[in-house]
Amino acid sequence: MNTNSPYSLQQLQKMKMELTRFMMAYEFALDQVTTKIDNLSQEFHYTHEYNPIEHVNSRLKSPDSIFKKVLKRGLPLTLPAIEENITDIAGVRIICSFQSDIYVLSRMLERQEDVRIVQVRDYFEQPKPNGYQSLHLLLEVPVHMSSTSKKVIVEVQIRTIAMDFWASLEHKIYYKYNQAVPERLRSELKEAADSASALDRKMEKLHLEMKEIKKTEREEEHPLELMLARSRFSLPEGFLKAGESPEED
Repeated sequence: MNTNSPYSLQQLQKMKMELTRFMMAYEFALDQVTTKIDNLSQEFHYTHEYNPIEHVNSRLKSPDSIFKKVLKRGLPLTLPAIEENITDIAGVRIICSFQSDIYVLSRMLERQEDVRIVQVRDYFEQPKPNGYQSLHLLLEVPVHMSSTSKKVIVEVQIRTIAMDFWASLEHKIYYKYNQAVPERLRSELKEAADSASALDRKMEKLHLEMKEIKKTEREEEHPLELMLARSRFSLPEGFLKAGESPEED
């Protein structure tokens, strides 16, 4: 046992328990947000026969990573200071097919009764200098535990497939060069980001054209056809007649 610690065993146990509960709150908040996103994804698929979400990733920062960020920013080493200043402890990244899907999904999250959008950073409206485009949201969700209830922040990043591809490779390049990327490569990365953005716009245009074609085809379909649980089937005509209200005299 280390006798050089300035803290007693009881103090260390208390700090351990406080840190454990602190991290659990963010883990529970992350679970809530990912569940909401999954529910919205399935609802959109059933009602629109199309899912705007390609895939979802989530991550929880480790205590070690959190403390390194706190020290780098010169913040107090206290849980209240961490909670107030570090907003990416719990993070979700959503990859969508098209830019329009991103704003649709953002509005769907905003309409959740127990979710409050604390901050919006729209890098489509104002791209970063390196060309990066995405929508970043800070969501506040309630977490209820046995002895306390609190509001917890979860960072949500929503980007397109093309921009996610670019961002992943850009991160690897900066990691390889330890942030000291040569100017020529930075310029080419910016050009690649612009190309990814142009590809997004082109694919968005094709997507809208396909939506119009599908809309026309849908109008020609049998009105009693229904898509549910990933299966298409036809409703019997008697089902609708049985549910009709009697006409008023």
